[in-house]
Amino acid sequence: MINYFEFYGLPVTLGLDPSLLKKKFYELSRSFHPDFHTLAGEQQQEEMLKQSAINNDAYQVLSNFNSRVKHVLVLFNKLKEEGENKVPQDFLMEMMELNEGLMELEMNPDPSQRQKLLGALEIAEKDTRASIATLMQKNFAEDFNELEWVSLLDYYLKSKYLSRLKSGIENISTQS
Repeated sequence: MINYFEFYGLPVTLGLDPSLLKKKFYELSRSFHPDFHTLAGEQQQEEMLKQSAINNDAYQVLSNFNSRVKHVLVLFNKLKEEGENKVPQDFLMEMMELNEGLMELEMNPDPSQRQKLLGALEIAEKDTRASIATLMQKNFAEDFNELEWVSLLDYYLKSKYLSRLKSGIENISTQS
């Protein structure tokens, strides 16, 4: 797996400066752009295309916060195979009311109920994000204790769960 932080020469941290990330992306985009390598040999042109694709992937992953979190977890082997990671049980209990609201909304689409659920979901997302606020500026390449890894993994799993729930709510048509 490619370390996208290393690819850009950036520290492994969740709190990346978006303008610095964009600057690195554009610098490498110009450097690897195929138009600047038309006179190069076929092998070098292929390498530039490969590097350009990596640059695009790196920017896409690092510019999205949850993708960045997943990348960090994968880099440090903290994310198990799909289905092996478990969302914390206490969180699932908290989400029971939202899940019941979603089922009710599916049976009886109501715009005000939909907005109420989306509002509750937004609060849950903010609370979940706040749970890792202290980890935002930490450098993962340095000493990172196991409790912090557990917090980050919990955040990621909760975030994925909330995202699926939000998609379910948003996909319900409340048009009569």
